[in-house]
This record gives sequence, C-alpha cells and structure tokens, in this order.
Amino acid sequence: MKLNWAERLVVNNPCRVMEQRFEIRWLRRTLPLPPESVVLEIGCGRGAGASLILKEFQPAALHAMDLDWKMIRLGKRFLSSREKQSIFMYVGDVLHLPYGDGSLDAVYDFGVLHHVPDWRSAVSEICRILKPGGTFYVEELYPTLYQNFITRHILLHPTEDRFGSRDFRAALAAAGLNMVDSLEVKGVGLLAVLVKEA
Repeated sequence: MKLNWAERLVVNNPCRVMEQRFEIRWLRRTLPLPPESVVLEIGCGRGAGASLILKEFQPAALHAMDLDWKMIRLGKRFLSSREKQSIFMYVGDVLHLPYGDGSLDAVYDFGVLHHVPDWRSAVSEICRILKPGGTFYVEELYPTLYQNFITRHILLHPTEDRFGSRDFRAALAAAGLNMVDSLEVKGVGLLAVLVKEA
C-alpha cells in the first residue's frame, strides 16, 4: 500500500531521520553485519534509512526498494553522489522480491509491514530471500498507534488483519525467524533483531 500525503510528510521529515538514526545504531550494536554483506531495505522511501544503513553497517551492497516510483525518484535526488554509487534503488513489491532463495545477508524494515494487507506473506517472502543465519532488522508499529480515532482519518492503512505484538511475534517465529533482542513499547510498536534458522 502506497503512502498518502500525510504519511509522506511524516516519513520525510528531520524528526523521522533522528529516530531512525537511534534505531539503526541500536540494531548495529545488537548484531553487526559480517563483512561483504549484501542487504535490502524494503519500503525505502526517499532513501534516508538506506543512507543511515550504509553509514552505520557498511554493507558491500545495499539494495533499497519501494512500491512507489515517486519515492524512488525523490530518493535519487536525496542521496549524495557517493551514496548513489553504493545504493541500488528500485521499484518493487515486498510480496514478490526479485532474489533467489537464501541470497541476502540482511533485510531492513522500518515501519513497512503494517502497510501491507497480506503482511504474513511478506514475512514469508523476507524469510525466503534471507540466507540461513541471515538477519531481519525490524521496526514495526501496532494499530493502536495508526488506527485510533484521529489517525485513521488522516493516515492510510489496511484495516483488516492487523497485527499486535503477539500476532507479529508468532508470525515471525512461524517463518523461522528467531528473536535475538527487542525493544517494545506496549501498544505502540517493536524494534527487533531476528535471525533466520540455519
């Protein structure tokens, strides 16, 4: 599901970048990447998260995809020339990722899966492309934050089969992703590092 105008304002502001900087540093401290890693950020937007991933994790190759071609176009203007040499941005769908089974070392999700109507299939697809022992770095939000009486009239999200903590954790475990560590704010969301079973 593409973002509406209000969500574009939310994700493309300096406060969001500061939040992501904190999250990415926590994720890296929890489990750094091995050298020569090939990684993907789903729902990359204009590339602010990809820029931070590149700086903090220093992967050998960083792919960044978004469903909205307008965000990819914005990203090509947002990223520096040096960053554009290391970050490959493309339009894509998290339900149909263009990678072979077990081909990537890590996948990053900064608040994307709660926008996906069939989020369980998206979790399975992410797990499919991860190598055994590969890492899923995730930040996700719960419906109490984005479907309350104010935000449901401003923000655009699917309304059926939304996940809270228990459902989301169960789906991750069922896909073969084991929790390494997490930070959770009850009723708000989850920041976590997971590893695919070997």
